[in-house]
This record gives sequence, C-alpha cells and structure tokens, in this order.
Amino acid sequence: MKQVRWIALALALVASASLHAAPREVKVLVISMFEPEAQPWIEPFALTEAVPVAGLLPDNPNLRCNTDGVCLLVTGMGHANAAASTLAVALSPALDLTHTWFLVAGIAGIDPGQGTLGSAAWARWLVDFGIAHELDAREMPASWPHGYFGIMTKGPGEKPKFEYHTEVARLDEALLQTALRLTRDVALEDSPAAQAYRAKYRHPPANQPPKVIQCDTLGGDTWWHGHRLGQHASAWTRLLTDGEGVYCTTQQEDNATYNALARAAAAGRLDVKRLAVLRTASNFDRPHPGQSARDSLAASTSGASGGFVPATHNLARVGGVLVKDIVARWALWRDGVPASR
Repeated sequence: MKQVRWIALALALVASASLHAAPREVKVLVISMFEPEAQPWIEPFALTEAVPVAGLLPDNPNLRCNTDGVCLLVTGMGHANAAASTLAVALSPALDLTHTWFLVAGIAGIDPGQGTLGSAAWARWLVDFGIAHELDAREMPASWPHGYFGIMTKGPGEKPKFEYHTEVARLDEALLQTALRLTRDVALEDSPAAQAYRAKYRHPPANQPPKVIQCDTLGGDTWWHGHRLGQHASAWTRLLTDGEGVYCTTQQEDNATYNALARAAAAGRLDVKRLAVLRTASNFDRPHPGQSARDSLAASTSGASGGFVPATHNLARVGGVLVKDIVARWALWRDGVPASR
C-alpha cells in the first residue's frame, strides 16, 4: 500500500513539474497545410520530437520539433483548419513565441504569365479571393466581365470597404527582401513530366525552368480555374492593393493564417511582422493553347502536370535556406531582421 502511495506521489510531482515547466522557445515555426508539404522538412531538419498542442487536428495533434528550436505545424487544408490550428499553437501556454519567425510553406496554382511549374514565389501581399458578391454569369449584366464584385459595392472594379478586416495584408518588406536575397539563386527541383507539360505553353515564363520569384498570393476555398477567372484574380489583386500587388499564386489558407497570428499578436503572444509566405507552383491556374479549362483543372488535380513533387520538395529547398540562416545567426535574428551582409 505504501508503495502505491509513493508511486501516486511521484506521478503527481511529475505532473506538477510539467505544468510549471518553462514554455518551449521556438525560433522558427514552419506552417504547412497537409502531409506532402510537411514531409520534405522532417528528415533534413531532424524534426523527430513530437510536441502535443491542444486544439490541433486529430490526425496531426503534434508539432514536429528539433533541438535547434525549429518546429513544423500541419494545419489542415482550407481557411477554417488553417485559422483554428494556427491560433491553437499561437495561444498555447507551452510555447514561447515572443521571438519566433513564421514561415508559411505550401503549394499553389500559378498564373502562367508570372511563373511556371516548380517556381517558388515569396509574397508581399495576401489577398482574400472569397469575400465577395457573386452573380451567376448567365444572369449578370451583359456589360460585366464576370459576376464577382466587392461586398456592398455596385459592380466589378469598385473597391470595397475592408469591413471584415481580413481582406488584404501586406507582409514585412525587410523580411521579404532578406528572404529573396538569401534564396534568389537556389537551384530548384524539376521533373521530366513538368518539363513536358510546361512546353505546351507558348510564352515565358510558363515554358521556362522554375526559379525563385516575388509576386503575390490569393486565398480562397474554391478551387477556381480558367482564363477569365485568372483575369479576375489579377484585377482583384490590383484593386485591393491600390495597384501595388501582382497576382501569381492561388491557394486557400494564407489570409486565415495571417489573421490567426494577428489575433495572437494583439494578445501579446508574438509579432506578426515576423511572417514570411512562400508558395511553390504545383499546377497552372489556366489551360495551355488548345486545352479546355476543364481538362486543365483535371490535369492539375490528378498530378498529370508533373509539378506536384517538385513543388513540395522546393518548399524545403528554398524555405530551408531562410530557416537555416535564422538558426545559424540566431543572435542577430532574435531581435529583428539582420542588416544585409
């Protein structure tokens, strides 16, 4: 009986100690959305420690961390999952995110006028593509180019008021420029299938090898596709950024992730200016000459375009350069973006 009491006391002391343990300092949090985006990071960065965080996905309940202060989060796909998972981590008392740098690293569709399969695009602007009115194109006014327009506006081309406060966000310029400087010459992975598919496009950069670029990203949960919606994406980005943004990648999550971090920043948990967003192109957002939008979409979702594997691998190949620099020069990065070397 006495032995049972000692065991119970020991367990209680362990539990008490863990409750009062110092929060884990995280130097870099890599944010991926699903497992194929996460896998290329795990072995190269020795992310072998599972750190449970309450509120994450049931099938991905842990951060993956290493001894250098780098952790990896898998949020789940789409706005809702990204916001919920990111906020769960951002508010976790087990983590010290005071000096953490955040890197969203995910795949996306790309405008063939701005990049190609495998391209790695650092964003300056995050634009929400889903906060809008929509009229079916068969019922819209004949003079309209499409049926999408801003909330509480009269039609396409009129800039809406930002009453949701999540419509658009500009990332920190110093961090963006440093990420570009560190990674602009990184050799990107390619594949024979991607080379063959991009050759069907007649003009550069679509038919050229992938490289690191800077252009902006749209987030929305609808997997849209085609020339006309692509033209709307470009116009919408220009409209919401007062002509400064250049659309190139389409994804689902980034405005939601940003908003979750911004909420945590308002609570004093972190600095949202420490967020960088990298999107690599797994598919084109519109067809090549002679191809229908439906067939192009089918090729992008089936993997027939050949861009999926290079895109997932290029996330760690490019983003990893920034992560390694932060860890290697932590004394300089801890308090802000270091001056250029």
